[in-house]
Amino acid sequence: MEITWYGLSCFRLTERGSASVVTDPYPDDYGYILPRPRGRVVTVSCNHPMRNAVKAVRGPSKVLDGPGEYEIGSVFITGVAIVGAKKRTAPPCRNIIFVFESNGLTVCHLGSLKHVPSQSQIEALGTVNVLLTPIGGKELISTAQAAEVISMLEPKLVIPMHYQAPPGKLRLPLVTTFLKEMGADKVESVESLKVTHSTLPKETQLVLLNPQQ
Repeated sequence: MEITWYGLSCFRLTERGSASVVTDPYPDDYGYILPRPRGRVVTVSCNHPMRNAVKAVRGPSKVLDGPGEYEIGSVFITGVAIVGAKKRTAPPCRNIIFVFESNGLTVCHLGSLKHVPSQSQIEALGTVNVLLTPIGGKELISTAQAAEVISMLEPKLVIPMHYQAPPGKLRLPLVTTFLKEMGADKVESVESLKVTHSTLPKETQLVLLNPQQ
């Protein structure tokens, strides 16, 4: 599988012989320019303009924005709903965590996660090989909470998302803060990640991707 990051929470997952997946597409309002990726499946973690610009994806595409189990083009997809804390001025915000399985490899996209899931919610996600996680920011899990989720899921690869990276213009957390929390001195960034189940490391490793524009 090849994993490409376009900035914010948007990724494209591609596997030969399987449906391509685009997660949380965004409009051209945040400093990034989404290069109209093609995706047979588009997942939307929550109904927010930063994550639901499905028309920015070339298709035909099947849009998934709720919990459930799906099989599309040899990709098995599980959506698990996580409801955020209720606020006085707004109803609870529902976030959908998506897990994608293809050729024995599982990738989990935490979406706009706002708190550490319960143990039962963690168990509902199953085995996670590659974790795509936010690492802080307004109303999202903090770097410390991201580290806690990582320790609960025990993935082999961790790819942070939704942090400050050029050319984005939003004030987002710095990835160096997350690396310090994880005890990593320096991690070299790459253009994309190609991984199979057989090439997974034995211990958890961090991977930084350059946003593709």
